[in-house]
Amino acid sequence: MDLTPFKLDIDELIADFSKSNSKTLADMKTIWLSKKFSFIYEGRPTTNVNVFMQSIYAHSIGYMISNSSLSQRLGGLYCLYCLYETQPFKPPFRVYISLGELERLKMLAIDAKKEDIKAAPALIKKMLDANVFLFGSVEINESSVAHSENEFEKMNKARLKAAYQKITSDTSANAFIHMDLGKELDLEAVKKISGEYESAKDMAISEAEKVVDVQNIKHIAKRSKLIGHAVEKIVDDWNAQKKVFLEQTRSAQCPDQEGNQVVCYQDPKTQNSREEDEDERDDANNNDDYEDEFQKELESLLW
Repeated sequence: MDLTPFKLDIDELIADFSKSNSKTLADMKTIWLSKKFSFIYEGRPTTNVNVFMQSIYAHSIGYMISNSSLSQRLGGLYCLYCLYETQPFKPPFRVYISLGELERLKMLAIDAKKEDIKAAPALIKKMLDANVFLFGSVEINESSVAHSENEFEKMNKARLKAAYQKITSDTSANAFIHMDLGKELDLEAVKKISGEYESAKDMAISEAEKVVDVQNIKHIAKRSKLIGHAVEKIVDDWNAQKKVFLEQTRSAQCPDQEGNQVVCYQDPKTQNSREEDEDERDDANNNDDYEDEFQKELESLLW
């Protein structure tokens, strides 16, 4: 995935912002609108969208935490905020940021406060309050985006697998998941009876028409959707939804030891070991503790 054109667009945006030594969010919004920069998402890839989003976020963060001028660093912050706010995704992709980058974000808040630039500290606080950031311990740079994406995917798989196990541990839920609704409802018999009923109705009205006035009941003979067809559509919808569920949970219908069809989890890549899962939970807990401590310190600087 070549994201160079998107990064060059961000380079140009921040260059125009810092060219006049701009330092306010209002200035960035003016330049952003003049360039119609929200159209950056029109050319987004159709696959690996999370990699795309974290890559352009990371490019902006690179400016935000650099040793460049305060104007360029603020430009990176404002660009990051605008990219987050104008993204077309619901729910929005949060901004992955490492603990080391958070330390440098704190320095940016301090420097902005020294220059009496009130918009920057207020914006940082707003982003923290809105839970914009996704905190981690690994920095995303030009060479580590793919690695970080694998880490995200691994965490998502672990959560997905846990949810799957919770659902399928319920035998009644498992029975519904692999149920053949067509057989349960005896679809073929319903279609047959429905067709026979329609034929009998037509015949009865046709015979009655020979001896009595049937104008008031002819509407009964008008063709409507047969019950069999309606049931068939319900079965088709059920099968389609079941297929989507199995695809989304990377599950499949597999035979158990007794030959019955049950839902089984299929992971195309290696699964995490229990020890790795425990290590990840420990790291996450440590990161959460650090994040809480850092956020309190940062908010004390902002206000």
